[in-house]
Amino acid sequence: MTIKMLFCVLAIVAGPLELTAQETTYQVVVSASNPITTLSRTEVSRIFLKRQPTWEHGGSIVAVDLERTSTTRATFTKEVHGRSVTAIGTFWQQQIFAGKQLPPTEKSNDEDVLSHIRSNPNAIGYVSAGAALGNGVKAVTLTH
Repeated sequence: MTIKMLFCVLAIVAGPLELTAQETTYQVVVSASNPITTLSRTEVSRIFLKRQPTWEHGGSIVAVDLERTSTTRATFTKEVHGRSVTAIGTFWQQQIFAGKQLPPTEKSNDEDVLSHIRSNPNAIGYVSAGAALGNGVKAVTLTH
């Protein structure tokens, strides 16, 4: 087998591996007592931008973000809002300056987000895909 053929074979074999690397690297989570099981990315964006302040079943939504330097937050922000963390930061600066809204609370890691959600039945957040949720928290299915 020539070197050229070997590279072709490797390229064909490596192709599917690229697709799995693009899988979602975060999970949206809510309190286990929350009846919500599925949300669209648009709904999640509206929630985190505080354009949807209450759950369909009642209660004020409490969104919680990971800190700005989190790679999970960068992926979530890009996939859900279609913008960068910096762009969303600018949005919140404008909201604060206009006296309209404050951004979601920030937590420093997955466990802090999960703990916050466990203590607030109306909270929603996101954590890395591999985070163990434990009792009192469940993942929500995201749709397009």
